[in-house]
Formats: sequence, C-alpha cells, structure tokens
Amino acid sequence: MTRPTLPHAHPTAIISAEANLPADVRIGPFAVIEGPITLGPGCVIGPHAHLIGPLTLGANNEIGSSAVIGGAPQHLGYKGEITSVEIGDGNVFREHVTVHRGMPVGAGPGTGVTRIGNRNFFMAASHVAHDCVVGNDVIFANAALIGGHVTVGDRAFISGNSAVHQFCRVGRLAFLSGASASSKDIPPFWVMQDVNYVRGLNLVGMKRAGMPPAERMAVRKAYRTIYMTRPALPLSVALMRIEAELGAFPAIQELVEFIRTSKRGICGAHRLVGTGDDDESVAA
Repeated sequence: MTRPTLPHAHPTAIISAEANLPADVRIGPFAVIEGPITLGPGCVIGPHAHLIGPLTLGANNEIGSSAVIGGAPQHLGYKGEITSVEIGDGNVFREHVTVHRGMPVGAGPGTGVTRIGNRNFFMAASHVAHDCVVGNDVIFANAALIGGHVTVGDRAFISGNSAVHQFCRVGRLAFLSGASASSKDIPPFWVMQDVNYVRGLNLVGMKRAGMPPAERMAVRKAYRTIYMTRPALPLSVALMRIEAELGAFPAIQELVEFIRTSKRGICGAHRLVGTGDDDESVAA
C-alpha cells in the first residue's frame, strides 16, 4: 500500500492509499489503516490499532491501542461481502475495543452497516457486534458487549462484563448493572440486574439528563403500575392505565411505545425489586 504524506503519522504505521485522512490526524506506531476509510479532523489513532474499511469516522474520535474498528462480522453466514461501519463525532474507543461491520443486505436481517453516534465512551475490551445501532452519550464499561442487531438508546450505561443478546433493545437512560445479562428488551429508565431482571429506576441518570421532577415521578408511577400492582395486571392492561393516567408526559409516551413495540418482551421484576420511590431503588 502506498503511504500518504501525513506529518503526525508514525513511520511504522501502515496506511492504505484508499484512505481519506485529514492532515491533522495522529497515528501511533504500528497502527494499520486498511482499505477505504474516511476520518474527520482531530482524530487520534493509537499504537497497534487496526481500522478496516469501508469505515467512516467523524471528527475528534480517539481509537485506543490494539482496538479493531471495522472487522468482519462474527457470523457463519458472512462470505466476504462489502459492508461498513459508520461512526459520528467525539467517541472514545479504548484498548482492545472491537466494532464489527454489518452483515450484507439480503442475508437474513442484515442491514449492511453498523452505526455509532456521537460522544460515546467504550472502555477497554468492550464489543459492538454487526448491524448494531448505538445512539449518543452511551457508556460501555470494561468488557461490556452487545450481540448483533442490538439497538442502544441515548445515555444508556452498560456496566462491566455485561452482555446483551442479539436483536434486543436497550432504552434511553437504561442502566445495566455489572455482570448482568439480558435476552429481553430493557425499557428506558429501567435498571437491570442479574439475568433478565429489573431492580429499580435510573433516577440519578434521569435527573442528570434534565428530566423535570414531575416527569420523573410519572415514570416512578408507571414502574409501580407494571411491577408492583397487586394482584398483578396483564402488561397490556397496565400500559393502558399508564397511558390514561400519565400519557401527557413525553417520557411516558416513550416508555409505553417502547414496551408495546417489543418483540422479545421486557425484563421481569427482581425478587428484591425497588419501589422506585427513593434512592434504595437506584443503581446508577
């Protein structure tokens, strides 16, 4: 590969002639920039990082040492088709993070692209599988991973060593506790613990996001209606009650729509489920 002239690239870096790189990009020792790749201004590529195109990154992204962005999907049906990864601005990918490109369109539910938004923080050894969609301001702690086709809403927090099964959805401001796992959808604002259980509400996250107190209280009431009504209500009935009593709040509309459109179902209540009333139910 013919190396473009870049003043801040280490001489040991291998850079494809197909790459479209700004003059201010910083590329560390032994990094590999392979194939058709476009980087925005202000990007930093760490030592031994491997970027594989087709790949587009916006401005001010940081790629840590030995991270691999744009690798082939880990799927037995992948046969070398051209697919891609699209990444926005201001993301941090720390050491050994892996992000895989999409499965080809026509190969089952393949979309052809894995998409990541803006200002996300991926801690060391976290993983984003093929065809995932990650929103903005999401945090993946160390070794957190999401399977193929997972969608993660804005400002969600996926704690260390947590896993989300393929095709699941993680709602906005949801919080997955450490070493948890989910094969079901995790609604917005919920705190998930253990395997497929919810424990309470991400009250701190909602407050930090600027949600008004009245709206936070409405989410608490919705939570109690779903998990704490005795005798328990069928979910469809609980949602109708929530909508009738609290539907004026945008967060409630978001929550009800998320649950109603779930194809995998939502997580059930932990035996130690919090009330949503006070800090004892908060895991964030």
